[in-house]
Amino acid sequence: MLPWPWALLVDVLVVAAWSVAVGWWMARRPLDHLTGHGWLLRLRPWEGGGQWYERRLGVRRWKDRLPEAGTWFGGLSKRRLPSGADGGLGRFRAECVRAELTHWLAVALLPVLFVWSPWWLAASLLAGGVAANLPCIVVPRFNRARLDALRPGRTGQRRSPHLTGP
Repeated sequence: MLPWPWALLVDVLVVAAWSVAVGWWMARRPLDHLTGHGWLLRLRPWEGGGQWYERRLGVRRWKDRLPEAGTWFGGLSKRRLPSGADGGLGRFRAECVRAELTHWLAVALLPVLFVWSPWWLAASLLAGGVAANLPCIVVPRFNRARLDALRPGRTGQRRSPHLTGP
C-alpha cells in the first residue's frame, strides 16, 4: 500500500492514461462491431424506448450540458445527427454504442485502484469516477433506446422507413 499522496499521484496518472488509451482504442473499433448486443449493452424492456431516462432522470434537461469528446480521436460528434452520406441514423446509433462502451471501460479500471491505494482514497475515486461517467453512459443509452423504438419490426412501436444500420 502506497502512502496516500503517492497513491493519489499514481491513481491520477493511471486513470488519465487508461482513459486516453480507451478513448483512442474505441475510436478505432469498426462500426459493425458496435451493435449494442450482449449482456452489458443490450437495452432492457424497462427502459421503454428511453422513456424511463426521461421520466426518472430528466435526461432531456441536462444532456446537452455534457462535454462531447467523440471527435478527440477521429470519431464522430453526437451533437448533431450525421448526414446520410456519413451513415445517418445507423451511424449515430453505432456512435452511441461506442460512447457508452467507452465510459463503461473507463469505469471498469477503477476497482484496481484498491490494490495500492488506501481504501478511503480508492473508494472516493471510485465514487467520483462512477459519478463522472454515469451521465456519459445514460445519454447515449437514452438516445439509442429512442432510436431503437422507431426501428421497423419492433412490435407496437412507431415505424420509420429512414432507419437503417445496426
